[in-house]
Amino acid sequence: MWIDRKSEILLEEYKKQFPVVLITGSRQVGKTSLLTHGYPEAHYISLDNPQHAANADNFPGDFIKSLKTPVIIDEAQYAPGIFRYLKILIDKLKTKGMYFITGSQHFPLMHNVTESLAGRCGIIQLHTLSAKEVFDAKGTIHLEDFIIRGGFPALHSDDTVNYLYWYPSYITTYLERDVRNIVNITSLRDFNRLIRALAARTGQILSLSQVARDVGVSPNTVKSWLSILQTSGHIYLLEPYYRNIGKRLVKSPKLYFCDTGLAVHLLGIYNWEELQRSPNAGAIWETYVFNQIYRYFINKGQVIPNLWFWRTNTGDEVDFLIEKGGQFHAVECKLTANPGKHDNKGLDALKTYYGEQNILKSTLACKVDIPFMYSGDIFISNFIDCDPVFNPVVKREQ
Repeated sequence: MWIDRKSEILLEEYKKQFPVVLITGSRQVGKTSLLTHGYPEAHYISLDNPQHAANADNFPGDFIKSLKTPVIIDEAQYAPGIFRYLKILIDKLKTKGMYFITGSQHFPLMHNVTESLAGRCGIIQLHTLSAKEVFDAKGTIHLEDFIIRGGFPALHSDDTVNYLYWYPSYITTYLERDVRNIVNITSLRDFNRLIRALAARTGQILSLSQVARDVGVSPNTVKSWLSILQTSGHIYLLEPYYRNIGKRLVKSPKLYFCDTGLAVHLLGIYNWEELQRSPNAGAIWETYVFNQIYRYFINKGQVIPNLWFWRTNTGDEVDFLIEKGGQFHAVECKLTANPGKHDNKGLDALKTYYGEQNILKSTLACKVDIPFMYSGDIFISNFIDCDPVFNPVVKREQ
């Protein structure tokens, strides 16, 4: 079963504008499938094949010249030397939409792109499926199941795949292949403990010292390993909002896993009933909402969305702020199907702090069946569909 991706629209736009389109993201998010489904006529070569990678790495110029365009070069990080020769060829031919490149290891791939292909390459960050993509493909979605199962395409396109068996294999493959290739880690056991400790902290302010203490490694080691998880697309660090930009860079961020299914599996949670009994339930709901918001903007080509969280020294907080020209769209997460006025506390504090005239819209993210307006100026949404949330023209009344 093929599931249409929102990134397909962006891919078509980039194809018209750039000679090269790079799709990057974590393992098994559908990078190769997106390209081979969209461009079945394109020549395909995978550098995951050791022989192809050796040819590309040892004779990059000859390798690039031998390719029939349009071409899909899969797992390009295994032959970084091709980028320099790719630049020479595309500057000579000046043709758009010739090369489509994928890579799972974001940092080394991006380094080569910025070195050689700046201004010649459109970059798409692909993540696991959004709730809207699953809903559009199947005509319905069970939100509780989606949060537990996660958004990896294999878990939705093939009903015979059991996520209880799939995730252990995925984690093992990630540790043995991607992590070892990005950096020399002496203890994969400690790294495995780290990702499980971080899963318990998704949706929370990150403290390097606390994580280091729990895992039994130094804070500098935690910092280094966090960068691996970021560059491989598994976690996101959300910065706090301050008018003073300098403060955003020195204050502690909030940590989010980029897929709820991976997070709950690392926590040893295998169904919704177990999650409801867990102290992590609210944080997992917040992680789900973050991912829907993040994907919404990423799929529109905003590589770094203007997305923040807000918290004051007195404890007032709002989970997500989307800033636009000094005004804000505020989103507060509450794992409830029956929101009340007490759930508006953070949103009300934000209005008082910055002035009501600076709040474009306030939204409560709740586990409701149907989005609706509440208290006159607060929108209630389950974030399956983000268009009614962020498009002021579209409104739904209860």
